[in-house]
Amino acid sequence: MSEAAPRPIDRHLFAGFLRQHRGAAVAVAGWSLLEAVPALASGLLVAAALDRGFLAGRPAEGFFWIGLLGAAMVFRALMTRTLTPWLGRLVEPLRDELVTAVAAGAVHRAAAGARDAAGAGVARLTVQVETVRALVSALLRSARQLGVSLLMAFVGLAALSAPVAAVTLPPVLLTLLLCAPRLRVLARRQRRQLRAEERLTAAAGETFDGIRDVVASGAQDRVADDLSERITDHRDAVRAVARAASANTLLVSLGSHLPLLVLLLAAPRLLDRGALSVGELLGATSYLISGVAPALRSLVAVLGSWGVQLATVLRQLSRSTAQGPHGAAESQGRATAPRTPHLSLVNVGYTYGPGAAPVIDRLSLDIPAGSHLTVVGPSGAGKSTLTTLLAGLAAPDNGRLTLGGVPVTEVDRAWLHRAVTLIPQEAYVFTGTVRDNLRYLRPGARDADLLASATAVGARALVDRLGGLDAPVGLDGPPLSSGERQLVALARAHVSPASVVLLDEACCHLDPAAEERAERAFAARGTTLVVVAHRISSALRAPRVLVLDGERTAIGTHAQLLDGSPLYADLVGHWVAAGTP
Repeated sequence: MSEAAPRPIDRHLFAGFLRQHRGAAVAVAGWSLLEAVPALASGLLVAAALDRGFLAGRPAEGFFWIGLLGAAMVFRALMTRTLTPWLGRLVEPLRDELVTAVAAGAVHRAAAGARDAAGAGVARLTVQVETVRALVSALLRSARQLGVSLLMAFVGLAALSAPVAAVTLPPVLLTLLLCAPRLRVLARRQRRQLRAEERLTAAAGETFDGIRDVVASGAQDRVADDLSERITDHRDAVRAVARAASANTLLVSLGSHLPLLVLLLAAPRLLDRGALSVGELLGATSYLISGVAPALRSLVAVLGSWGVQLATVLRQLSRSTAQGPHGAAESQGRATAPRTPHLSLVNVGYTYGPGAAPVIDRLSLDIPAGSHLTVVGPSGAGKSTLTTLLAGLAAPDNGRLTLGGVPVTEVDRAWLHRAVTLIPQEAYVFTGTVRDNLRYLRPGARDADLLASATAVGARALVDRLGGLDAPVGLDGPPLSSGERQLVALARAHVSPASVVLLDEACCHLDPAAEERAERAFAARGTTLVVVAHRISSALRAPRVLVLDGERTAIGTHAQLLDGSPLYADLVGHWVAAGTP
């Protein structure tokens, strides 16, 4: 099965997105220019109303120019109304791309063995993606309008009076230059806040998921202290962001008044020299008071809050979409395709977190190609964890796990995903046809191959009942029971090119006869078969049985383990007492 790398979330995503939605982007730019007509014309119209109308003794003409200014305001409202739907055509598809990128990144990182906290992943997909959507929407509405208005105000000011533009533009540029370093400081503090938020979300999620274990082990105080520490970190990070934002606001507030102050100081000399008329002075003042000053304050404030927050969230999301430690990008140049699916574990250990007890501890095991092994053990002994390691979905913390003599961390990921198939207890059926589901792991499979595999694992009657290979399943089809979904998953794995099949209680919803048929079907095709047993019958069929439980771990035949492993004897007795075949 081919593996496509997720696209990183950064400025390149936005560039590609704008190219893909060029029509909407051009429309937004065009309507934005029309929307800014009042910002361009306001000072010119005020100057004309005074110089050509009221001061020249022609009040009717003065009112005419004022009327044009009012009409321009109405025109702006119409342009804003026309522009709004185009903003939606940019924002909503962007959100969809972000969701796709984050979800794909999570899947790729999991496939590459990365251990991302579930809570952090939820925070990315819900809080952070929705934050990006809201920020982009707000920036398109506000920063776009403010930026265009500020630009148009200076164009109008330059058209009205070049000397005034020459003396008022430098203070604006100085303010922007002074704010730039402050924005970088704010961005760093925003990143710290987001990291604190992810750590807090992850810790809270893990705590509440395992609250019964926390209470049972008497660890309430320690867990509460840990959560309190993370809450304090998050609070401090939020306060640091607020302090940086406040300092920036003060700087911009002072800087936005400088152009008007400079104009007032220069006005007497300009009026005396005839370089500026009274109408032009009032028009320039109108530009600065109603255009430049508020637009500058609002623009820098918006960029300093929403813009910095957007850049910070995107950077955080970009990290989450990178492939895991054993992804294709990092294994390039040293990825190896093993010649044989022989699995070997030497002193392998694995834990789920710092300070946690090992789920698997110093396990040594050989699984030759084509062999059949059943794994048994009490709940929590690490049976599912073992299949996860064997599938290459996680790397051991210590010891050595090899596939065909190649460390699993160096195995070519595409080869691994073709060669090893893991079927969990909860089987997945995708929306589509029966054919789509059965050939998912082998796209080129013929219909005859699909039906042969369905027959082999006992799913042919289900396929016929559904209406054949073209029948819809998933959301478009009839509801399937848990056992029927397992039959579909078993047939999918049987038709795949996999040479190693891992059944993690994958037949638990089938009756004993159907379970036996499916296991024998995989054994008959020469597949390396590892079965996490749901019934004692799975252990009776296997040439070797692994009893997994820390120091009491043992391996052997059914008869050997009955004599040599008290734990196995207890498990068998429990199965028999429960009436399990």
